[in-house]
Amino acid sequence: MDRFAHIVRIVRAHPVARRTTAHSPPREIIQSMLIGVRPLRALALVVLLAVLGCHAQAPSATEPVQAGVKLSPELARRVEIMIRSKAEVSNDFTISVGEPTKSDIPGYAQIALTFAAEGKAPRSAAFLISNDGKTLAQLNKFDISQNPMDKISAAGRPARGGPANAPVLIVGFDDLECPYCAMMNAEIFPAILNRYKNQVRIVYRDFPLNEIHPWAKHAAVDSNCLASASTSTLGYWNFVDYVHAHASDIAGTEKSAVKANQNLDKLTLEEGARQKVDQAALVACVLKQDNSAVNQSVLEAEADPLRIDSAPILFINGEKVNGVVPIETIYRIIDRALIAAGQTPPPPVAKPAPDAAKLGN
Repeated sequence: MDRFAHIVRIVRAHPVARRTTAHSPPREIIQSMLIGVRPLRALALVVLLAVLGCHAQAPSATEPVQAGVKLSPELARRVEIMIRSKAEVSNDFTISVGEPTKSDIPGYAQIALTFAAEGKAPRSAAFLISNDGKTLAQLNKFDISQNPMDKISAAGRPARGGPANAPVLIVGFDDLECPYCAMMNAEIFPAILNRYKNQVRIVYRDFPLNEIHPWAKHAAVDSNCLASASTSTLGYWNFVDYVHAHASDIAGTEKSAVKANQNLDKLTLEEGARQKVDQAALVACVLKQDNSAVNQSVLEAEADPLRIDSAPILFINGEKVNGVVPIETIYRIIDRALIAAGQTPPPPVAKPAPDAAKLGN
């Protein structure tokens, strides 16, 4: 367990390897309000104020809200000031309150608020306003009809651990030049397989960070060449394990991508010979360096709903885990997934007894 603690201490300073180019612009105040924390906090405050008002002095009169009838300027201003206050919207933004429409929530109509500022594209967000004009709320609706596991494909990828119908599937987005991926590969995955045996199946998807790891994509292509030329997954995993364990030596003393690529090709062919694969097919694949499958894996990872920009990233039956985390956290997530699948997790891992000599110091 000391080794895990050492990993976590390192990763708290550098939790993941991340792309140097962002995939989306930094969140502005209005963006955060539209998608997350601020509207939920604001909703709680707004509703609380309405409830407390029932026991305090009578609120000022407000006109009823009707679908298809614009709010009065006075009520629209109340809405605007409340949103500016609770969501901390900059005064640089103008807020336009749309005409109420019918909502799915009894006693409430829906209004659209449009936020605009010079040089920025307008953005809209939907809110609910009570029919008596006294309460403003925001409802966040999420589609949970799809099994989270279905969002991450493991089709056609080499796997280790349990069978294809194992109750827990772990999909890791891996960069073969990433030191944090190497930590996870060397420490956490063996611990998982040792504890859960055939209850867990592990698959890697390619996610080389080309901007910071110059030979990672070449390594991914070579590993896939081994996988496609082999009748078993042993050659692929032997290659992956070796490269992760010796990543600091792959580029040689020159520390060049050219030397790294040469060494990777040599390792691939040597592993292919050990696995008795079709050498002609393997050589042709290595020489071709077709990276289309790797590029497609990256594109799928970056797109919705995954939106990945760093490695390592795990999905445990669809639940996302960012970076290297303590093994106890991984165990808890797997245990939850097993219970949801109707399986019984293994007994809890016993913690080592305290060192009496150290306690006496």
